[in-house]
Amino acid sequence: GDGAFYGPKIDFHLEDSLGRTWQCGTVQLDFQMPQNFDLTYIDADGEKKRPIMLHRVCFGSIERFIGILIEHFEGKFPTWLAPLQVKVLPVSEKSRDYAHTVCDQLVAAGVRAKVDDRDEKIGYKIRDARSTDRVPYMLIIGEKEVESGNISVRDRSNETVQRELSDFIVDIKAEIAERR
Repeated sequence: GDGAFYGPKIDFHLEDSLGRTWQCGTVQLDFQMPQNFDLTYIDADGEKKRPIMLHRVCFGSIERFIGILIEHFEGKFPTWLAPLQVKVLPVSEKSRDYAHTVCDQLVAAGVRAKVDDRDEKIGYKIRDARSTDRVPYMLIIGEKEVESGNISVRDRSNETVQRELSDFIVDIKAEIAERR
């Protein structure tokens, strides 16, 4: 349906969450411009030939694609794609050191994680991690977790379970590697 005046083209169209289509890239053969500019080259046999131009559109395509992707996932990217995969949330001052230790182990294992050690209530930190950062996993670290050496894992379904950190690291690394 588009106007391709100088040769065949391939368009890549993506559909957004509202059913609209967006063009996210084009590759097109152009027979007219080389003729209009009287372009020629000498081939391997010494013959004068007219080239065929290739047009490709990439400016704006990446941006449109990222916009459609964000909209499709409502900002809730799968773990492997999420900019921040785990947010470690200490409940109080007493659990901050252990929270940083947990975060360091996650980062060492290749997981994108950070600690939210602001002086805010845990409910606020959870809401912020879920609504603003849209992280796949929150690790809630309180005095009980410090004493046991475990973690409380809260996922997007709002289910919280007690786990050993080493088991969680194995599972999240597999989830990331398999792009689940």
